[in-house]
Amino acid sequence: MSVDVLIVDDDELVRIGLRTILDAQPDLRVVAEAADGSEVPPLVARHRPQVVLMDVRMPGIDGIQATRHLLATSAEPPRVLVITTFANDEYVYDALRAGASGFLLKRARPAEVVAAVRVVARGESLLFPAAIRRLVGAYGRRNADGLRAARLTEREAEVLRLMAVGLSNPEIATRLVVGVETVKTHVGNVLTKLGVRDRTQAVIAAYESGFVTPAG
Repeated sequence: MSVDVLIVDDDELVRIGLRTILDAQPDLRVVAEAADGSEVPPLVARHRPQVVLMDVRMPGIDGIQATRHLLATSAEPPRVLVITTFANDEYVYDALRAGASGFLLKRARPAEVVAAVRVVARGESLLFPAAIRRLVGAYGRRNADGLRAARLTEREAEVLRLMAVGLSNPEIATRLVVGVETVKTHVGNVLTKLGVRDRTQAVIAAYESGFVTPAG
């Protein structure tokens, strides 16, 4: 079964390049393209893509607004993967806070683009801990009470710390000497208590609360 992808970018050359890369893979299929965020809702409704590659900077409706609207209004929204020219960009940070599952640089190699789409299509987050630390350090909104109100257990807090440094569920399981299913349960509890959609938003909440610091 192929992963259907919607590409949203106001640069036609970027769209052509991404389509060429993705359509060359047997398990990936570009079902539509858009040049502005305003085109996203009807295209998602028509094609039901699993992943949206979303440019953050567009002259009309930008990627932040489009991501926020998509996740707020769709019953089963696709995963959003932000594509950007610069990693240290407030637009990227705002898109992640709005619900994007990760970001990808436009200069990424074809293999990195393919791998990123597959990661988010599986329901995982594309986390770059060092980049997120820089973004939070530059643009983070302090919310000291956010994590305290969640009332995480000691083990859930430990899992969140390991998520924040980019460890996967199997890696966390190895570190804590528990089963992967146990880790999945803890991760699910963390997301529910924090009221966030996925690991990316959980990690951002951890940094913004001061629970984890950009300095490490």
